[in-house]
Amino acid sequence: QVQLVESGGGLVQAGESLRLSCAASGRSFRSYEYVMGWFRQPPGKEREFVGGFSWSSGSTYYADSVEGRFTISRDNAKSIMYLLMNALKPDDTAVYYCAAAARVAWGTTDSSHFGSWGQGTQVTVSS
Repeated sequence: QVQLVESGGGLVQAGESLRLSCAASGRSFRSYEYVMGWFRQPPGKEREFVGGFSWSSGSTYYADSVEGRFTISRDNAKSIMYLLMNALKPDDTAVYYCAAAARVAWGTTDSSHFGSWGQGTQVTVSS
């Protein structure tokens, strides 16, 4: 099991940037078998995929809605995965979650395939 703790949410204005952190611990999350992910749940809506990340290779993939604005990276020494969000829009307002999935296909966007989740952090973008 992988343990995940998000931080870094807050209130920003449209056009600004924010960086979220996801501290990871537990067995094997650095393994090629794991896909890490960021998801978000806007108010009154379903949880949606934001981006995926391979800790072992550093490869990423993103939802179309955030491609070019959001970037996932990692700090290996601190076991932290980051989500840098630029050019934020009011539509980006949501609770953001990091997640981990074991032995899933690269490119997975289905939240049901991710078995480990953090507690979430609120991001609010004002217009």
